[in-house]
Amino acid sequence: MNPRHNEEELTRHGRETIAVENAGVDEVSVVPWTAMFPRKVARKIGLTRKWATLIVVLAGLFTTSSTITVLVVSLQTIANDLHSSVNTLNWSITGPMLAFGVVGPAYGKIGDLYGHKKVYVFGLLFAGIFAGATVFAWNAVTMVLFRLLSAVAGSATGPAAMAYVNRLFEPHERVRPMGLWSFTTAGAPVLGVVLGGPLVDSIGWRMIFIIQTPLLLIAALLAWNLLPQTSREKNVKFDVWGSVTLGLGATLFLLAINRGHTWGWLSPYIIGAGVAAVVSFWAFVRIERTAEAPLMPLHWLGNRNLVLPMVIQMLLNFAYMGGFIVVPQMLENGLGMTAAHIGLLVIARPLSFSIVAPLGSFFTMRVGERVSAVIGSIGVLASMVLLSTIRTGAGDLVVILGLGLSGIGFGIAGPALSALVSNSAPEESIGVAGAMQQLLSQMGAVLGSTVMISMHEMLAGSGPVKSYAYALLAGAVTCVGATLVSTRVSSTDRSMVTV
Repeated sequence: MNPRHNEEELTRHGRETIAVENAGVDEVSVVPWTAMFPRKVARKIGLTRKWATLIVVLAGLFTTSSTITVLVVSLQTIANDLHSSVNTLNWSITGPMLAFGVVGPAYGKIGDLYGHKKVYVFGLLFAGIFAGATVFAWNAVTMVLFRLLSAVAGSATGPAAMAYVNRLFEPHERVRPMGLWSFTTAGAPVLGVVLGGPLVDSIGWRMIFIIQTPLLLIAALLAWNLLPQTSREKNVKFDVWGSVTLGLGATLFLLAINRGHTWGWLSPYIIGAGVAAVVSFWAFVRIERTAEAPLMPLHWLGNRNLVLPMVIQMLLNFAYMGGFIVVPQMLENGLGMTAAHIGLLVIARPLSFSIVAPLGSFFTMRVGERVSAVIGSIGVLASMVLLSTIRTGAGDLVVILGLGLSGIGFGIAGPALSALVSNSAPEESIGVAGAMQQLLSQMGAVLGSTVMISMHEMLAGSGPVKSYAYALLAGAVTCVGATLVSTRVSSTDRSMVTV
């Protein structure tokens, strides 16, 4: 690191305040990184203020996100323990996914109003408290409730991390940090699936939350002491009714899909939920047209480089997360594999993603976001098709290759799509854009897992493996859509940037 770039160096806690002027973040105060790294060490490894800040906020985001899916492989075990059904406990996974998306925009606004540091820290704190409450869950309802409340609190970390990225990095610099952000948001839930099965088998599901609780509380304490504060915006307006109608509509829609097969698609409950969902979405659009500070400004629909990347990520996440929830269940229930064996196989996806995502950032800077999005979408598509061919007696190599292709595809497309959104949004609306991206991404994940599991249940008569194959093909269809939409975006002009 060049010592001349004084604004980038780590400083002694309390001695001076350095403005990162060339990053457009003069409101960021001194960072006490010397509490963790001596200045000489920081300089030797090239650790700058903005990258150190990024590491801290992403660490907290990883801690909250990784436990969303930690129970996927072990739902049947937990259902037996709580005397419930897998269908009911599926909401302990889909509920937190939905919360991460729906509540995210609210935290973006609250962070602008009170400072993102406070929102981030209190999010970690209450996520830890409700994780501790999950240890004492006595039935399926309390299990789902505590997991949902923990996710509602923990979802504060996503918008805060995005806010720090946008304040610390220039638009042409954001591809690489966005690669890490994408790796965290997509990779953490995947790692939860990888570790969940073996952990439940060895120490029990309650012990997972006994471990998570102090980790979250310690993370909150570290963040309070180490993170810089962001400026507080004045006259911040929050679209309360827009958030309520959108969240209600999404919940009712997913409830109808999830319970349609069990209650009957023509039952009054399902029809009522469907009608109420449509009314809620209609009300959301009406509210957004007149809202002073809309959750999603409708004029954005005219900016394809802003809206289309969100749509692409939603379609890809449908397959990416939906498939990753379906595959472990297929391996366990269809092929009779143990949780430990499944954990070893599914690690192929986070491993491939972790390798490709940082490289994908460099690739995107060379070829542009459009090419990266197209290639990434094709990679996830190939994964869904290959995994759908798995039958009884299939070798481990097919599973590893199929999951690996998914990680490679999303690792290429994810950073490109995040960078497009960040670079296309108006400077004053970057936080809102990031929150909307998170919302649609999580909606895709929840919709994918819900639809795929429902398809499996409806087609279970075709065979324990074949029914899962049909579900995976549904993910392939959305990837085809993502590929086609990817051809309609325009890459960021980097003609003046040297890589």
